[in-house]
Amino acid sequence: MTENQLDNIQLNFDSEAQWILNIALGFVMFGIALEIYPKDFKSLFRRPKPILVGVFSQFVLLPASTYLLVLMVQPIPSMALGMLMVAACPGGNVSNFITHLARGNTALSISLTAVATVMAVAMTPLNLQFWGSLYSPTATILKDITVSPFEMVKLAGLLLGLPLILGMWINHLKPVFAKKMGKLLKIVSLLFFILLVIAALYQNSEVFFEYIFYIFWIVLAHNLVAFGTGFSISKIWGLSNRDTRSITIETGIQNSGLGLLLIFAFFDGLGGMALIAAFWGIWHLISGLVLAYFWGYGSSVKKKIA
Repeated sequence: MTENQLDNIQLNFDSEAQWILNIALGFVMFGIALEIYPKDFKSLFRRPKPILVGVFSQFVLLPASTYLLVLMVQPIPSMALGMLMVAACPGGNVSNFITHLARGNTALSISLTAVATVMAVAMTPLNLQFWGSLYSPTATILKDITVSPFEMVKLAGLLLGLPLILGMWINHLKPVFAKKMGKLLKIVSLLFFILLVIAALYQNSEVFFEYIFYIFWIVLAHNLVAFGTGFSISKIWGLSNRDTRSITIETGIQNSGLGLLLIFAFFDGLGGMALIAAFWGIWHLISGLVLAYFWGYGSSVKKKIA
């Protein structure tokens, strides 16, 4: 099988499994929303600089740097579009937990998650359409499949907006209950979601293992670019170490689960796109935890030795 053949592969993931994946992502977002307060959005006005830098890193710099990486690496078209899809998604649902482990600014991380989740309803489809249209191989895919940005906005609103509103509403009415439920639900739903991604890869193991080494280096490079983007822009703007860690993690931990759902919903599980998004969903957990260890536990050990 040649690399170009991968563009013509549709991964095996039936409609029933897609609905389960939709529900799982909805519960993940609901679990996050149970720990989000309206005051998290008010911090935009009280302390806007870190929030604005984080949003700029997430929705402007990351897609732009991904586009430059695509031009440099020139992967096959479906993988290039998968990279742009991942970059267009908001921060991942474990970013708050990893930020806490890394001794970053957890409050900033939660605020960024809340703001990015709301913005993603419109920004994810628009970023994918904009950057995908600039690169001729991916523009051809977008043209052939005729993806409607409005339809993507509707689905993103259903997957992100509805659970967010419902979770925040319950948090407002029953804050103590929401806090307990949120911690449990976020862990359980995340594990369930990871199992579904692994199941999707298992059902298509022949394709996955044939391209694992090709996919691995692309995802590794892309993830390093994402972390580097968040870290660099934070340092350029003179943010504190804690804020820098939060923005770095928020930019490098992407909600590839949302990307995977959009790929199955609008691109019929296009092989290269789906494999990039699925493998990213596994890899960013590993890279994020390694970074958290380096910044959290590792730095504390160095201080004790010193």
